[in-house]
Amino acid sequence: MQQIYLAIPLLPLLAAFVVGVFGKFLPRAAAHVLTIAGVAISFVLSAYVLNHAMENAPYNGTVYSWLKSGNFTFEIGFLIDRLSAMMMVVVTFVSLMVHIYTIGYMAEDKGYGRFFSYISLFTFSMLMLVMSNNFMQLFFGWEAVGLVSYLLIGFWFTRPTAIYANLKAFLVNRVGDFGFLLGIGLVLYYFGSLDYAAVFSVAPQMADTKINLIGNTSWSLMTVTCILLFIGAMGKSAQVPLHVWLPDSMEGPTPISALIHAATMVTAGIFMVARMSPLFELSSTALSFVIVIGSVTALFMGFLGIIQNDIKRVVAYSTLSQLGYMTVALGASAYSVAIFHLMTHAFFKALLFLAAGSVIMGMHHDQDIRNMGNLKKYMPVTWITSLIGSLALIGTPFLSGFYSKDSIIEAAKFSTVAGSGFAYFAVLAGVFVTAFYSFRMYFIVFHGKERWREVKHGHDTHHDDDHDHHHGLAPTDDPHEPGWVVKLPLILLAVPSLLIGYIAIEPMLYGEFFKGVITVNTGTHPAMHDLAHHWHDIFHTPAGMALHGLMTLPFALALSGVVLAWFFYMKRPDIPAAIQQRFSAINHILENKYGFDSFNDRVFAAGSRFIGSKLWLIGDVKLIDGAMVNGTAHLIGKLSAIVRKLQSGLIYHYAFAMIIGVFFMLSFYSLKF
Repeated sequence: MQQIYLAIPLLPLLAAFVVGVFGKFLPRAAAHVLTIAGVAISFVLSAYVLNHAMENAPYNGTVYSWLKSGNFTFEIGFLIDRLSAMMMVVVTFVSLMVHIYTIGYMAEDKGYGRFFSYISLFTFSMLMLVMSNNFMQLFFGWEAVGLVSYLLIGFWFTRPTAIYANLKAFLVNRVGDFGFLLGIGLVLYYFGSLDYAAVFSVAPQMADTKINLIGNTSWSLMTVTCILLFIGAMGKSAQVPLHVWLPDSMEGPTPISALIHAATMVTAGIFMVARMSPLFELSSTALSFVIVIGSVTALFMGFLGIIQNDIKRVVAYSTLSQLGYMTVALGASAYSVAIFHLMTHAFFKALLFLAAGSVIMGMHHDQDIRNMGNLKKYMPVTWITSLIGSLALIGTPFLSGFYSKDSIIEAAKFSTVAGSGFAYFAVLAGVFVTAFYSFRMYFIVFHGKERWREVKHGHDTHHDDDHDHHHGLAPTDDPHEPGWVVKLPLILLAVPSLLIGYIAIEPMLYGEFFKGVITVNTGTHPAMHDLAHHWHDIFHTPAGMALHGLMTLPFALALSGVVLAWFFYMKRPDIPAAIQQRFSAINHILENKYGFDSFNDRVFAAGSRFIGSKLWLIGDVKLIDGAMVNGTAHLIGKLSAIVRKLQSGLIYHYAFAMIIGVFFMLSFYSLKF
């Protein structure tokens, strides 16, 4: 099996290398043929590995030792259990759909081969992350996905907004990664190993260990370590306040929005915390920190989705909110629920992003939803798949999102950690907010009047100067459905968006799917124990849960959000405009994204530039160039000017100097002896 484990990440890497290095010498079609073949084989092998992991013990082995330093050994190895195998299947399947979709979306782009090389390299990086059996390899995959995301977000490097976005993503993630690296450093120092199994085995013995960070104040080792590790997750999984990079990353091509922001990079933090459950279960303080951050992200990022007019940014803020839901589940010790929502979300959010890309293509690269309308008439496949994705997102009973989202709400309800009360309110309120902004976009884009006809005739009043997009259709063009390389991934992603929750909820949450993989202390963190009782006493089956869901508060809130969106944007569009004008102060706060961006620009970015300029002025100009380089030359010049005066060319001056020198030498030796 080890050869199969090696082949899964290495095939996308090999394809990325061949296309990236030799692509200019190969036919254009070779770029997608090679990379799709590599990812497709990886997906088939991953499905085989998942089936194997269901019936066999986990594999934990070392591929090779990378470095030995003293008593420490740094290794490359694989931990293949049901958690990592499931992640491998999700990553490779979504990546395969994105690869196929890219054939149509990037067909006319000059960087066609380069893009395929990047997304294949990204797939390799994510696979190395989820398959790792130690913190060093985890950190390698962690940083590799960050690097490739930088390349992908700034793929259109001639756009200033794209360059700004990829730098922002790179730097904000470095903030989180600094905390992550400190957490790994604490693990190595106190546990003496970076191997998961070794660390987890001794973790209970370290539960009461105290460390001194500042003065004589004692801190819990486990709390500090877990919070530092979670700070890394806050960067990758875009939790407040390290969320600011994700909406701007929409500047990249739409396929990478689906790949990075649906199933892979942004879920790396969720996966990491679930993998670290044996550590987090030993610190209720760390879990409280996690659940509060997640609940703030889930609710307040959802509010921002209400005012967005860029179709991709609406979906981006939806991603932020759903990542907050997953984080709430982690904080409630419902790790399996978080992973379950990660999986269901991967399918329907990738579907929504790719459907948004299909709309953008059909609208000739216009992304402003105010310029759309009645597209269901012209793009039926995109319409029905978008509807499925939206219904799954808001938690419609029987669809995949319902099972995972309602389980998170119940987990927050049953949780006893500090902050769980606020988290329960946040995820409940988030249901209404999610339904409202999701179907606001759906109704504006696919129903109502054909506003793009007004744009065609020069009546576009909604030009978005922040994006280098083509606003308005060509005078003779109507919206159109893209080809089958775009529609096929939409259909294939719609299937699990409909069914995967119904199929997987019982084994993943209430069966033995994660037995021995995820650790939960049900004595102090009873959420999963109570959820299981709820399932066996009330629901019994997935169908029973869905039927019961029709009578619950979350369903009423979701339905209310949909109805209100329909009323506001289909019947009385004057009301939202009046509300916006009446509550202009709140709208201003939302437009400014709560001030996070301006705060970062004015404090961190401007502060960094100020410190950098002062370090350059003082350190480089004055100390190095001024004092050390130019100062040395100046000093030598001064000394030379003095010495030059002694070289008069007159013999009696030199004779006098020799006599004085002999006098001093004789005086010195006479004193010595």
